[in-house]
Amino acid sequence: MEILIENIIIYSSIFILCLFAIVYYLWREKRNSKIVEEKIKIAKADGLYEPVSLHPVVDENSCIKTGACIAACPEKDILGIKNGKATIINASRCIGHGACFHACPTEAITLCIGTEKRGVDLPHVNKNFETNVHGIYIAGELGGMGLIKNSVEQGKQAVDNIAKSIEKGLNATYDLIIVGAGPAGISASLAAKKHNLNALILEQDTLGGTVFTFPRSKIVMTSPMDLPLFGKVKLFETSKTELLDLWESVISKNDILIKENSKVEEITNQNNVFKIKTLSGDEYTAKKILLAIGRRGSPRKLNIPGENSEKVAYRLLDPEIIKDKNILVVGGGDSAIESALLLADQNKVILSYRSEAFNRIKQANNIKIMEAIEKGSIDVRFNTNPVSIEKDEVTISNNNGEIISVKNDLVYIFAGGELPTQFLQKAGIQITRKFGDAILKH
Repeated sequence: MEILIENIIIYSSIFILCLFAIVYYLWREKRNSKIVEEKIKIAKADGLYEPVSLHPVVDENSCIKTGACIAACPEKDILGIKNGKATIINASRCIGHGACFHACPTEAITLCIGTEKRGVDLPHVNKNFETNVHGIYIAGELGGMGLIKNSVEQGKQAVDNIAKSIEKGLNATYDLIIVGAGPAGISASLAAKKHNLNALILEQDTLGGTVFTFPRSKIVMTSPMDLPLFGKVKLFETSKTELLDLWESVISKNDILIKENSKVEEITNQNNVFKIKTLSGDEYTAKKILLAIGRRGSPRKLNIPGENSEKVAYRLLDPEIIKDKNILVVGGGDSAIESALLLADQNKVILSYRSEAFNRIKQANNIKIMEAIEKGSIDVRFNTNPVSIEKDEVTISNNNGEIISVKNDLVYIFAGGELPTQFLQKAGIQITRKFGDAILKH
């Protein structure tokens, strides 16, 4: 009888503990769901819920709530768990790492670009990165993958596919010409060397492409990448200078041929051989072409009076030498915010942004700019647009139609870049407007 009573007590205790664990688990899940719901409400109120460009889409039927996607995301509060399923919180802050996509054990996440309401223009490419023009491939930012790590991976994968399709017997100087010496182009050139392809890189500016135009101290990488002929790059919080030094070293060791200041003006096809003409008049022939140029190669202009004056720039190289100036920074992306923060140390900075809140910026930048606003080190003016740029001042208007003039010495414009539509269409490449189309899916 005593044994029976002891067993009843033991099993009753186990049952109570299990019941308590279940109740606690359900309570915690409900509490966490409410927290996520509140974050979604705030995101919607701040205009951050709707995606701007590349963003994750969760298949709730496949999600098993491991939280791997949330843990893998280098940003904060892009994803959360609500009612037992992963859900989007601040989609507009997603910058396309793709970490969530790779981390999901049930392949429940797809990376998409554009939304049902907001389309994004992209060149047409297939799964091998080939465009509708046979023999012309696209990798990196131009194809929708702007992050350095992703661009590097695409450049390698594109050349892996190109190497399998090189035709013999064609009378061309090069097997492959890569247009652009940014992350995708450098990776592609190293992959070409690995495949013993006779390749050439043509770069309109300098090694590094758009990365070269970043401020010297800008952090350009926050996760490792795999570089052909080098291996795993295990650098975190990597500055522009560190990354360019690495690329220069790898390029030099592998005798990669790069022609800088060679802007490609035209690509034509003659008897299955591509002929490339540059702005300086040089001509080259190749069996295959890989376009690894950025969408921001041509900065978007504001088209306002005075924009062509000498005090206007579209990139910031050496902020440390600029002192005691009245500066206007235009834009609301990471480049604009990072430049404003760098300039604010020694100058009086006004940041003009046309929207009512910052969208799609890194969490670290969001924290820093909010701190700068609170301290008064940067005068951020939402819902404003520059109207004109004069010698000693700039004129700004707000959404209420009010126009003010402020003292000004320098203007930095970070309004993004324009897709080189005419160049692509001249080569025969089709451009499609994507409305929530998948860029990466399992």
